[in-house]
Parts: sequence; structure tokens; C-alpha cells
Amino acid sequence: MSHGARVIRTGVSSGGPAAPPPVTVASSSAGSDAELMDGSYFRSCAGMLKVAQMLSLLIGFISVNNSAWTDYSAYSFFQIVTMCDLVMILFFYVMHIFRVYRKLTCVSWPLAEFLHYLIGTILLLIGSIVAAAKSYNITGLVAGATFGFLATILCVISMWSSYKVSCITQSTSEYH
Repeated sequence: MSHGARVIRTGVSSGGPAAPPPVTVASSSAGSDAELMDGSYFRSCAGMLKVAQMLSLLIGFISVNNSAWTDYSAYSFFQIVTMCDLVMILFFYVMHIFRVYRKLTCVSWPLAEFLHYLIGTILLLIGSIVAAAKSYNITGLVAGATFGFLATILCVISMWSSYKVSCITQSTSEYH
């Protein structure tokens, strides 16, 4: 191991104007914070999962909305649940893209998103079961219930992955 002489640069020099400060990791990460949108979230697994959830909810809603209903209360509940879930997933998606969670630190965003998925998934599962039971083999209603079940599975996967990541992050931070 050879240790050479090191030159330490300061901001003030007796021979001329101050040299520009060296580029550090902190200044490069500050530049990424200044960006308006998080482009990497579009391509992330969580971002694509949210898009798949929104698409399946939208297709389920449209399928039920354009079909002849046999039971008004069952399908109006299904439509309300799918639209509320779609709006909340869109809200969290936009929040991640524009990094709102970094500015509003008074809210525990992982907990809020987890509770949304927990409550929304239970209501979506109930709505999909009722919609499938009352479909009477009408293709639009069966398709809506099927996409409701697909969205339920995607929400469970998202909830499980966010809980798994939270537990791993929390447990590793305790030991360091």
C-alpha cells in the first residue's frame, strides 16, 4: 500500500479566484430532488402494478356499466367500490410520480397506502363475489366480476409486497 501526497483544495486561494466546489454525491442527489417527476417510478414494479390495477378496475367498471343489470344494489356497490379504489390508486400513483410524500412528511404514507389496500381489497373482494353470484351468465357482468377478481389479486400482491419491503427495511435498520 502506497500512500501518495494528497492535495486538499479549499475554496480560497491566494493566487487567484476561488476554484469551483468539487462535485459530490450530495449535490447530484439534490439535483434529482429538484426534478418535477420521478421517471424511474413509471418503470418500477410497483408503478406497473398500480397501472395494471387501474386498468383492470376500469375494464371491470366499464363491463358492468354497459351490461343489462339484474340486481341494482349488487352492481351499484361493485361500481362504487371499483371507482373509489381506482381513484385512490391513481392518487397514490400521482403521489409517487410527483414525490409528494417527500414534501408532506406529517402523513405516514406507507401506512396510509397499506390501509387503503387492506380496506379496498376487502371491499373489492366482497363486491366481486356478489357481482359473480348475481351475474346469471350475462357476459358483461361475468367479465366485470372477473376483472374485479383480477384487481383483487393485484391489490393483494401490492399489499404483500409493500408490507414485505417495510418489514425488511425496518428489521435491517434495527441492527445497524
